[in-house]
Amino acid sequence: MKPVTARTKGYRRIIPSVTALVEFEAVARHSSFTLAADELGVT
Repeated sequence: MKPVTARTKGYRRIIPSVTALVEFEAVARHSSFTLAADELGVT
């Protein structure tokens, strides 16, 4: 049996980070990478 940390590490690759989900949602809502970047303060 593998340690819990090894399993957790594997799942981490599958599940996107919260930051990535927020960025994805902003792009989807605006239908524009430029507008999403403006909202998120990304250049």
